[in-house]
Amino acid sequence: SGEGADGETSPTGPPPWETLLEFLGRTDQNLLLRITRKMIAHLCWRGVTEANELFERCLQRGGAREGAMLAPNHRARRHPLHDKPELTRLAFELATRHFSQSEVIACIQAWINEERSTSLIESLETPGAGLAEMAAAIERYQSAAIDETELPPAVQTGLKVALLRRYFVDQLAFLSVARRFVEIRDFYDLIRRLIHPSRSQGRIGGKGAGLFLASRIVRHPGPANGALRDLKTPATWYVISDTLLDFVHYNNLDEVYNRKYMEIERIRQDYPHIVQLFRNAVFPPEVVKGLAAALDDFRDRPLIVRSSSLLEDRFESAFSDQYKSIFLPNQGSKEQRLDALQRAIAEVYASIYSPDPIAYRAARGLLDYREEMGVLIQEVVGQRIGRYFMPAFSGVALSRLEHPWSKRLRREDGLVRLVPGLGRRAADRLGPEAPVRFSPGQPDVPGFEAPEEIVRCAPRSIDVINLETNAVETVDVRVLLRGFGEKYPLARSMVSIVDGDRVRPPTGLEPSWGEDELAITFQGLIDDPSFVSCVRALLEVLGEHLASPVELEFAHDGTDLYLLECRPQIPADDQPSGATPG
Repeated sequence: SGEGADGETSPTGPPPWETLLEFLGRTDQNLLLRITRKMIAHLCWRGVTEANELFERCLQRGGAREGAMLAPNHRARRHPLHDKPELTRLAFELATRHFSQSEVIACIQAWINEERSTSLIESLETPGAGLAEMAAAIERYQSAAIDETELPPAVQTGLKVALLRRYFVDQLAFLSVARRFVEIRDFYDLIRRLIHPSRSQGRIGGKGAGLFLASRIVRHPGPANGALRDLKTPATWYVISDTLLDFVHYNNLDEVYNRKYMEIERIRQDYPHIVQLFRNAVFPPEVVKGLAAALDDFRDRPLIVRSSSLLEDRFESAFSDQYKSIFLPNQGSKEQRLDALQRAIAEVYASIYSPDPIAYRAARGLLDYREEMGVLIQEVVGQRIGRYFMPAFSGVALSRLEHPWSKRLRREDGLVRLVPGLGRRAADRLGPEAPVRFSPGQPDVPGFEAPEEIVRCAPRSIDVINLETNAVETVDVRVLLRGFGEKYPLARSMVSIVDGDRVRPPTGLEPSWGEDELAITFQGLIDDPSFVSCVRALLEVLGEHLASPVELEFAHDGTDLYLLECRPQIPADDQPSGATPG
């Protein structure tokens, strides 16, 4: 054992790997035996023929020797191992003749780490294990300071798939992509932001899964990811899906489960009553405690409560924009903010029983599926401008342009829709104030060419959070710019000056916020190569790795661009009607 396969010699005394094996022999002989078996298998895999002979010699004698291959449907006989210490000695003597000492030590360390991961694997695979038990197992794994990169690749993959399946969604399409980009350490912070009943076995849901995966894909090194290095996602807490079931049972509202089988007109008529029932219901104390912890983390920053149904944003089906999203100014005392948060979550829950999603599910054969609703509590992207809080702008980006407005445009050029302020209007496709549109593949093709059409269709309203009235309001964007234009981030890139029969970008010291006639055109952004390339790269990278056209929601706070949602793009003929954009 003094010289390895690469000629490296050990210092005086036994080599480190031998000392390590002696320690295991005194403290955990079963672990030593498992590591011995792994070494024999490793030797065989590396083509060391003596390893097969070693295994044969260490089987108990007696009985006819079996061939290497068994006939179909024939059982293999059990051959107990002969002498455990002798097996270990022979295996590692053989290893040191073929491998360097550093490789032997690396193998032993990797297998010890693999064994230390066993408790986490067992917790994830135990039927009926709750999220609280799994969180404790993840914390033990983290405290063990295991370097996941030193685990065998198969163990790394198995752990990641088990974690993804347990916390997000159990869909093969999602898992096959996510396991390539998600790391085990990604769950360390995640488990501290979960809100659920003590015995919960629920999941985060589709919308949360889509954003989590997208954020991990864009951080992954790649040729197109350089444009995305500054992309951010908002701080998020997660209310687990089966909290809804606990909420319904806690308030004796179980009769709502059968409402989906009623006539659609009866559902439509009764829905306002359901909303009020839910808004006046209460949450179990353990859930309230979790919501209070989330508010302590967010402090008084405005929030949005978003649905994350198990049916939403699925890879294999189009099911999005069906449930409510509610903005919360999050101002006032802790008690007032906590009450408003509970009412908002309850109203998102009630939207499951809205007529439009029920009809949508019925048309797709999903009515018998027991719906569970996860909820995302996110900070609102933006900053304070006077008494208002809002992003500079929000938008939706799509991989496919299904209705080109110019013969120069192709479907693969994509589409972006932009609005000032909160993004509630970004999903609107028609109307007197349609979002500003452009194609990231060909940004030089104007959405409208005639000046009168540009002015007529420019957004005139902006959704904002009034921090003084503690309400979401819609105000005239021109009035807002006259009062706060100098303080509004990126405002100069968002406006054009209406100059007689021309619509032109500001030049020099322009615009004069109080005097010039302005139109929201976003021309400065559309002409900005860095912004356009970032959106285009985002669509290309996510579309490529998810193997699907994607639809994204985003917002800009004046400094950074934030990704808010990533989901499969819904074909035009499958768009839900009457949905509330989420």
